[in-house]
Amino acid sequence: MPKPSGCLPLTIEVLQPRRLSDPAFLARLREIAPDCCPVVAYGNLIPDAALAVPRFGWVNLHFSVLPAWRGAAPVQHAILHGDEITGATTFRLVAELDAGPVFGVVTEPVGPADTAGDLLGRLAVSGADLLVATLDGIESGELEARPQPHDGVSHAPKVGRGDAKVNWKQPALAVDRLVRACTPAPGAWTTLGGAVLKLGPVRRRTTDDAGWPDDLGPGEVEIRGSGVFAGTGTIAVRLGDVQPEGKRRMAAADWARGLRSADRVFD
Repeated sequence: MPKPSGCLPLTIEVLQPRRLSDPAFLARLREIAPDCCPVVAYGNLIPDAALAVPRFGWVNLHFSVLPAWRGAAPVQHAILHGDEITGATTFRLVAELDAGPVFGVVTEPVGPADTAGDLLGRLAVSGADLLVATLDGIESGELEARPQPHDGVSHAPKVGRGDAKVNWKQPALAVDRLVRACTPAPGAWTTLGGAVLKLGPVRRRTTDDAGWPDDLGPGEVEIRGSGVFAGTGTIAVRLGDVQPEGKRRMAAADWARGLRSADRVFD
């Protein structure tokens, strides 16, 4: 697209060091002498030598209400543990993981059908506004960071593929939370006859649901009309979209048409 007449090029320098401890990067950062450095979704610790450069420090946007869920996967853990409220926090980075003093917080309700992707999408919007407001407050001198409370600290380690396998002996509530927490990444999954089946969000039974199977054992699969149900440690859940290994994503009813009766138990 041609530039509008009269526009000047944006001469913004971009630094892309392989490591923030790289001496050339640190030297250039000191030359630039930024007042403040915002950070969002950076997966590594920032070394002390870099933390010391900006006079107002590094300000991180973290997707939880600190000190809850410090770590790499706060949104996933909020859903896994059934939190009703989560949010986003801006804080000054320190050497200890996600433990620095807080500038500001926004909160966000966790809906009963929210996936990690849904929740993160909303927090990205409200969190961006919070980060801008935080930087404005630091610049004006009107905003002061306050220490995090010592109580209520919890940790949110990265959720990997191994964590995303469904254990059908768990209660339906736990299965539902796991699948939602792992959607879209890393993706919840199970196996059937040794083949991997990826799972989209499932549905738990409500008081209005009729024709729900009551006698399925953990991992047993049953087709009833247009619904496909899987047993858990408590009551069955209804499967949504699934994705067989090497195939496209599809409705569970379409996938289940090819199942033999003897094969209807998840491993």
